[in-house]
Parts: sequence; C-alpha cells; structure tokens
Amino acid sequence: MRKQKGFSLIELLIVVAIILIIAAIAIPNLLRARIAANESAAVASIRTLNTAQVSYNSAYPTVGFAGTLPALGGTTCTPPDSTSACLIDQQLQSGRKSGYTIALSGVTGTPKATYQFIATPTVPNQTGVRQFCSFADGVIRSNGSNAIGTCDNTVTPLQ
Repeated sequence: MRKQKGFSLIELLIVVAIILIIAAIAIPNLLRARIAANESAAVASIRTLNTAQVSYNSAYPTVGFAGTLPALGGTTCTPPDSTSACLIDQQLQSGRKSGYTIALSGVTGTPKATYQFIATPTVPNQTGVRQFCSFADGVIRSNGSNAIGTCDNTVTPLQ
C-alpha cells in the first residue's frame, strides 16, 4: 500500500471550525473598537470646529461666528475672507467625517453671537452610538450612550 499524504476531511473541518470560533470572538470587538474610534474622531472634529469659530470671530468681528461650514473652510484662500476663511479642511467642511454627520445650526444675532454643532452617527449603532454637540461656550456634550435625539445645554458635558 502507498502511504497517503495530506489531511483528512475531518481534520480540515476541525481547523475551519476553530477559525470560525476565533472570528466570532474577534469581529464584535473589532466593531466596538471602530465605533470608539469614530466617536473620538467626532469629538476631535467638534473641538476643531469650536477653535475655528473662535478664530473666525476674532478675524471678522463685524460678522461674528460663521453661519455655515463652507464659510469656515473654503477653496480660495488667497486671501481668506468671511465667506471662505480656510480654517478647516474640505472633508470637515463637507459635514461628514469618520462615520459622523456634523451640522452647524442656531447661528443668530448681528453680529452672529451663537452657534451649535451637532455630530450624529451616519449609521446609528454601526458608525457610532452617541451624539455629540457643542455651543458657543465651547463645551462638548454627549447625550448619553445609545441615545440619539436633541442636544441642548442640559446635556451632560464630556468628562
């Protein structure tokens, strides 16, 4: 009889089963890590936008705060002006970054003295589970775990 070389079907099935068990353990952890990274990026984006609003307000005191994200960004920066200040990058200017949609609202007054940024997960429970917001006071707030809704001054600030 010739000696056969290779693996039997049972041995291959056992290896595949072990790989599937390891994948079943690792994939949820990977998804949670991606959500945490997206949430950290959203908070960093709001911080960047708050800093840009303060810089914009200092540079254009007769205008106050910027009324739109494109006014904080811009493509023609020679020289920058109140409609294209070039304080943020084009990705942040678009309002979508790292699985979050960022909106600027509540800009009121002459000059504009208030604003509100709200960062909401693009796909809730997949790209993020929390909503973040900030007002002219510069404090970043989160409306809590697994809660997407309104974000106002009563929402708990981040620690």
